[in-house]
Amino acid sequence: MAARGWLRGVVLCLLALVTAATTGCGELPHPSQERGEGPGQRRQPLGMTPAEELAVGRRAYQQVMEEVKGRVLPAEHPQVQRTRRVMARLVQAARIPQLRQEINLRTRAYRFEWETNVIRDKQVNAFCLPAGKMFIYTGILPVIGNDDDFLATVLAHEMSHALAHHASERIAREKSGEGIMRSLRYNREQEAEADHIGVFLMALAGYNPEKAVQFWERMRQATGGRAGLPEWLSDHPNDEHRIRALRQWAPRARAAKEAFDRGAVAPAKEES
Repeated sequence: MAARGWLRGVVLCLLALVTAATTGCGELPHPSQERGEGPGQRRQPLGMTPAEELAVGRRAYQQVMEEVKGRVLPAEHPQVQRTRRVMARLVQAARIPQLRQEINLRTRAYRFEWETNVIRDKQVNAFCLPAGKMFIYTGILPVIGNDDDFLATVLAHEMSHALAHHASERIAREKSGEGIMRSLRYNREQEAEADHIGVFLMALAGYNPEKAVQFWERMRQATGGRAGLPEWLSDHPNDEHRIRALRQWAPRARAAKEAFDRGAVAPAKEES
């Protein structure tokens, strides 16, 4: 969900952190790269091992906290309490073995340190660092309003980036020297993937997946439809495409939740 320029800056920052923190370890074959496995069974080259991803996420978190010092709302603030309450439900859903297996999330050997912080800033935005540290700008709160389903939409989308190791994948892409057009395509695919994973995550957490459609319609109004660059020059999906996809995924997510509640979902196999 992050703005284009900001997100590229984070990727470059993470790449620098990996280079400083390791001696080439980030270029060793990763298990998911060797097997060609990623969300949806797609091939997913990664630039960090599980240990590196955790270390980089922690260091990036410290850097962000230093940069936003004085603008982070205190832990007792109602909005901070609210985001942490909603996130706690999403974290429990993310631990459901059947969900992990269905999406093919690679979680073996990974450690997530989930935490939300709210930053006083007019940006209509939120982002999640590797390993689960998340930041929400107060500028997005008027769009969310008092609807926890809308808040769950935002948090689940950002959590999905961490669960799918998208930052690690972007680092691998940056190291590969691929052209800007291909990089933009991969970025759009990651955003769509986070939407897809997120809507199932929020449904399994007990939130209404149809509200994801309504939220992105509100976001389109709040941001003016992001008029300007055509989709093929953007690193985010076109709003119409995003909303259309969510309209298809939301009923499937609701059906998955209903099947899970009925006990109609087969036990997950032990993760290899």
